[in-house]
This record gives sequence, structure tokens and C-alpha cells, in this order.
Amino acid sequence: MVEDFKALRVIPEGPVLRVELNSPETGNAVSGLILDELLAVLGTLQDETGVRVLILSGAGPDFCLGGDRREFGELLAADPGGAELRVLANKARRVCDALATANAVTVARLQGGVIGAGMALALFCDLRAGADNCRFRMPELALGMPPAWGGALPRLLNETGAARIRELILTGASFDAAKAAELSILHKVVAEEELDDAIRQWTKPLLRRSPVALRTAKVMMNAYAGANRLADATLFDAELMTSVLAAAASDRRV
Repeated sequence: MVEDFKALRVIPEGPVLRVELNSPETGNAVSGLILDELLAVLGTLQDETGVRVLILSGAGPDFCLGGDRREFGELLAADPGGAELRVLANKARRVCDALATANAVTVARLQGGVIGAGMALALFCDLRAGADNCRFRMPELALGMPPAWGGALPRLLNETGAARIRELILTGASFDAAKAAELSILHKVVAEEELDDAIRQWTKPLLRRSPVALRTAKVMMNAYAGANRLADATLFDAELMTSVLAAAASDRRV
């Protein structure tokens, strides 16, 4: 992969592709640029590229501290109706869908803050390993937003169960790596210096598996998870997020 990315560091290693969010000065806040570049990378994985495992990580002390709220404000200031913000929200959903449906097995390598949109990106990966210094939070309600970024809410409910997640969303409470493992948000918790070894323990057997069998298994698991929902309400996530933020911005202008 030879594209010159600005917000990502993309490192091909044969059948393994390392993709790093590379804006540590912002805590790897998820911007429109990051979403565009993730879509470009993930789009290639729908084809036969030979990539079997994609490892998603974040540069600096934090994996990702959430969505780029400054960009949200700028988009609403330029367009109070929220059309550009709606475009951004739809990109987020497409990125999350692409992580879940990529032909490669997607692995999240997490450290430090895994907040909001960062948590959504991690959730849509097939496997998630976190350092013991991870801290997680879903701060949307405290920021005046609905939990409607990238279609993450049903994914979270399906992976962990409704009762505990209801508490975390309504209170916005922070929780650590041990709690994330208890909730099945993390599959592995290790010391930060052991993260790469932990991921290698997954990667080695994955590379020995039949690519066709792996792809089929992912399709089956996604299909069975989707069958638990009578309708995909996440189709409305972009509208919900945009309407709430636009209304709040309008109230502040009054």
C-alpha cells in the first residue's frame, strides 16, 4: 500500500497490515480526514489483497480520545442545518461497518484513553487486546450528544449485554481494563510492553487458517448477530446525532 496518508501510519508486513491513528497531538481524535483515510485503507480489504490480519492502533499515550469536537463545531457553524455533520456521521458508520465486514481479521491494539468514537472503532474490530493502563468512557450524554456514533450502540449491547451498558451510558462513568474485560469489551488485558506479544499470539494461528474459512466465519458471526435485531435502527444514527447537535447549537444562538 503506497498511498501517502496524513492522519494514519500504514505499514504492510506481508499478510499483516498495521494501521495506526497518527495524530497523537489531538489524542488521535477522529476527524473527517481520519475517516476518509480509514475508508481508503479498509476499502482495499474487500478485494483479494493477501492481507489476512489488520491491526488497528493509536500513536502516543492514548488509542483515541473520541470524536473531533472542534470539527463538529466548525461544521455546524458553517452549516447550521447540519448537512456536513450528517456526511461526517455517515462516514463514521461506513468505517465501522468496514471494520466488521473486512475480509481480514481486524484486531484492536489499545492503550491509554479509549473514549467515545475511539471505543466504537475498537468495538467493531474482531479481537481487542488492551494494556492494563486503558481507561474507557462513553461521554456522549455529558457532551449533549446521543450515543449514535458509527452504529456502535447495538454492537456494544450485543457484545456485552444491556443492563451494564445502560448504566455506563447514562452515568458516563469511566472504567478500567479489568472492567472492560469483564464486560467482554476486551478479550485480553496485559502490561503495555506485552501488547505486541499478545497480538502475535493471535496472529500466528490466524495466518495458518484457510482465508476462505476465516471470511466465511466472519460472515456467519455477523449474520447471526444481525439476526438478533428486527430492524437496523443504526441507519438513523447520523440523523439523530445531527439533529440533536444542531438543535443544541441553535439554542445557544438564541
